[in-house]
Formats: sequence, C-alpha cells, structure tokens
Amino acid sequence: MHIAVLMANTDESAFARAHPGDGEKFRVLLGQARPEWRVSVFPVKDGVFPANLAGFDGFIITGSPTSARDDLPWVARLLAVICEIEALRVPLFGACFGHQAIALALGGVVAENPGGWVFGVTETAHGGAAGWMGGDTGMVRAYAAHQEQVVVLPPGARVLGGVAACPVGSFALGDHVFTTQYHPEMTHGFVTALAEELAGVLPEAVIAAARASLVVEAEIARMRAWIIGFFEYGRG
Repeated sequence: MHIAVLMANTDESAFARAHPGDGEKFRVLLGQARPEWRVSVFPVKDGVFPANLAGFDGFIITGSPTSARDDLPWVARLLAVICEIEALRVPLFGACFGHQAIALALGGVVAENPGGWVFGVTETAHGGAAGWMGGDTGMVRAYAAHQEQVVVLPPGARVLGGVAACPVGSFALGDHVFTTQYHPEMTHGFVTALAEELAGVLPEAVIAAARASLVVEAEIARMRAWIIGFFEYGRG
C-alpha cells in the first residue's frame, strides 16, 4: 500500500526539531507491522498537498497545535481536500487535529473541552463497532494532548468509542473514514519529554496529572492493529 501522511503539525521549536516529525512517527508506527508499505509525507501546514489524490491507497491526517477552527489558508484547503478524499471513498484516518478536521470538514462541530486540557496517558472506551477492529472492545490506554474535541458528529457518522469527558473519542463514516482523538504515533519517551518541555507553559495541575499518568504506557500496538486493519479492511 501507498499511504499519504498529510502533516499538519506547525511546531517548529527546538524541541520539535530534536524529535522525529509526525510524518516519520506514522511511518515508524505502520512500518513496525507493515514494513513493505510506502509512506509519503506532505507538509500541508506549509501548503504542500498531493498533486493527485487518486494515486494513494489511504490518507492519514496528523495532530497539530493549530486548531481546525483557525482561519488559515492551509487549514481551509485541508478541509476542502478532506471532502475530496471522502467523496473518492479512499480510506482516511485522522488523529487529534486530524480527527477534528475531518469532523469539521464533513459537517460536524468542534469545541473546547469542557474540562480543559487532557494530556498524558488517558483511557477511552472502544466498542469494536467496526469490522477492522476484529471485535476488540473495552477500555484502551492512549496518549492525549488536546484542549478541543468533536462535540457533534458529521451526518451519517457513528461513534466508535469515548468516555463522559470526551464522548466522541473515535468515530467512523462508512468503512472509509476512521478517526481518534488520541495519538497512536507518539511513544512513551516522547510524551514524557513533551510533559517536561511544557512544564511552565501549561497549567501546573495539567503537567502534574500528565506526569502521574505516565507511570503506565499507552496500548500503541492495539491501536496500530486497528489502523492497519482499517486500511486493509475489505481489500485483502
């Protein structure tokens, strides 16, 4: 398969440059189970988009400190491209900002988290209500870093998982759109370093909660299996 990663992360800090970019994070994530897949990265945050959407077997939209609600030219173009991808029925996966951008582009609503920042390791429920999840249900630990969330689904979409504080933690549209509010591409080491980097930037209580949560790791292998299953679903 040939997957296009639409890289939306606008962080150009020294910390960000010292770590693999989001496109590379997803390349590593997928490559751990599907080393034969090709992954091409397009920094859409710089206005770089694929010239031909039909040339890919699937798309991933990454996280970003930018809001999907921001009035920026590249965000507006990305929302339009999301609609084009969805119309083609090419598999489209989104994480965090990607999850929110897909919802917004397709008619949903994004708003600030009522409880403020969610950062570190959190738990969210998954009902396994998608063929590519193979019946996997229950709570899953995931890395979180968000202060906004999807509050209204796009027309025709269905919730795959969530908790009271974030009811739309994951959703699907047909079998060609799959999203999560969380970060399967992040590693434990990266999130731990990020918590220290943001100490003094985010509220002290948010950093304290993140540090406390990081005594356990997220279930990345489980989430990776869902993503790979999604891209392969009905195509094997």
